[in-house]
Amino acid sequence: MSRPRIVIVGAGFAGYRAARSLSRITRRHADITLLNPTDYFLYLPLLPQVAAGILEPRRVTVSLSGTLRHVRLVLGEADAIDLDGHTVHYTGPEGDVGALPYDRLILAAGSVNKLLPIPGVAEHAHGFRGLPEALYLRDHVTRQVELAATADDPKSCGARCTFVVVGAGYTGTEVAAQGQLFTDSQVRKHPLRTGMRPRWLLLDIADRVLPELDERLSRTADRVLRQRGVDVRTGTSVKEATHNGVVLSDGSFVDTRTLVWCVGVRPDPLAESLELPMEKGRLLVDPHLQVPGRPELFAAGDAAAVPDLEKPGEYTPMTAQHAWRQGRTVGQNVAASLGMGERRAYRHRDLGFVVDLGGVKAAANPLGVPLSGVAAGAVTRGYHLAAMPGNRVRVAADWLLDAVLPRQAVQLGLVRSWSVPLDTASPELARVPGRSDTGAQGKGDERGQSRTGAQDAVAEAPTGSGGAEPAAGSREPGEAPGNQPGGEPAKNQPGGEPAKNQPGGEPAKNQPGGEPAKNQPGGEPAKGPGQGPATATGPVEGGRADGPEATEPPDPVQDPDAGKHPEPPGPVKRPNSRAGGSEPSPGAGTGTGTGGRPPRGTPAVHKPHPDAPIAPEPRSQHPSKGDS
Repeated sequence: MSRPRIVIVGAGFAGYRAARSLSRITRRHADITLLNPTDYFLYLPLLPQVAAGILEPRRVTVSLSGTLRHVRLVLGEADAIDLDGHTVHYTGPEGDVGALPYDRLILAAGSVNKLLPIPGVAEHAHGFRGLPEALYLRDHVTRQVELAATADDPKSCGARCTFVVVGAGYTGTEVAAQGQLFTDSQVRKHPLRTGMRPRWLLLDIADRVLPELDERLSRTADRVLRQRGVDVRTGTSVKEATHNGVVLSDGSFVDTRTLVWCVGVRPDPLAESLELPMEKGRLLVDPHLQVPGRPELFAAGDAAAVPDLEKPGEYTPMTAQHAWRQGRTVGQNVAASLGMGERRAYRHRDLGFVVDLGGVKAAANPLGVPLSGVAAGAVTRGYHLAAMPGNRVRVAADWLLDAVLPRQAVQLGLVRSWSVPLDTASPELARVPGRSDTGAQGKGDERGQSRTGAQDAVAEAPTGSGGAEPAAGSREPGEAPGNQPGGEPAKNQPGGEPAKNQPGGEPAKNQPGGEPAKNQPGGEPAKGPGQGPATATGPVEGGRADGPEATEPPDPVQDPDAGKHPEPPGPVKRPNSRAGGSEPSPGAGTGTGTGGRPPRGTPAVHKPHPDAPIAPEPRSQHPSKGDS
């Protein structure tokens, strides 16, 4: 008799814990397969410390193959789930497609950035959901301080030293707290930076920071932030993001080049594609984390709406702590469905909250006892060391070194602005140029972008000589605008490679090699005068919204070459789907019992008036927040 096949989609807190629990319970009596875009589990609560230069990136990652010895790891992104055929279709990191048959399926796809229809945010803001975004923010903040130190214009210096964080929940509060310490360390005791004053703004439409916590912890966090110099503005949010800064909901304008988006998350759209009963984008399950009517299908974490047995009529919040505990429960229940053990309902009990505010400061209430200062800091770091499934010694060593040695403020340049767009459904993967037609990375971008390649080019293009400063959160001097039409990065940056994005489609005259322009708005090499128009071959991203209609971020800049090139003849070609046919239109059904991942186009948005302020962050991915 063959062994049962268990497939787990996603290796976040729920998926990783489920795989670990199943591996221990089944003891090789089942084939367990884990499908995930990366080969590591990311411990999200310590991500702000990566952005602040305290921890090295690998410290907050745990190898999946190294810690899940009896679990088969498949790298890729789930594209569709055939519920009747008991098959998960996926795309690998190099464009290869595959299918995973299963007898039991655990959907733990997690969540993605939540984007609201505020003008300019999609173009100029960056999220904070994955390791690439943290690495980008670390480089970007360092670069802005270095550019500010050499700026002759005091206004430009002040704008580059101003950093705006939207959302005063767990993530936003920790990013602002750690960021202020990071920038202060870069200007302190530096003779050429005397007089520079880095300024961090923390905005939230709520009336206090950390609105999810009790007021005592909120007051503690607010006091620490203000004493440190963070400009905390409650009841305020962003009304519009522009090239030179942000317009706030109170009508004021803040000159800045940095906009960090921490307003919350939404469930991964894969769950909605199954066409099963949903609750605000989350798959409805029973208290045993099983989908009603589908005995082979289970769900946990942010993708699942789990009844809260402690609060009848409500569902558990989307926190990493809930996901971690649900992962263990769903692993036990899947094993029980195969005759190994007994199933159990998911219950939780609050044991307190912890929020790391940087240095030795924190806010915590373990077992309901409110703490602040050094005591709270010790409890917070102790909790993280206990909760991490690996790398504890390395993390503790980095904390010790940070306490006695200055931080290294250098740019590695590994992640560029265009590779971590806000409107992506794959924040764990950095966008790769020239991969829009094949590969999981390209397919993820195709699903996750609400802008076409031409819009990306306009958003990232420099303003030219005598123009305005670079857009807030966009490409800095020296960065390659890699989201030009056609998906190739500009190659006329320092390094001597030929420029490929000259207007008019003619070869760059003065560049070494003299290659012709290859990324005109059509997406193919320009034919040159008299040789006919370029033919579009790049994919046009589809859009799908959870709301009544899709909302596309506005294009703030007009194409300077508009009207100079003839329109490409005929329809725009789209990449083939997994089956070799044309790609289904967004929102199209795939038949009863078949879930196809919709194109990750325009992220699901709520539809308030564009001038309406941002709602407060409702959820957190912090495992130390929520329930124990």
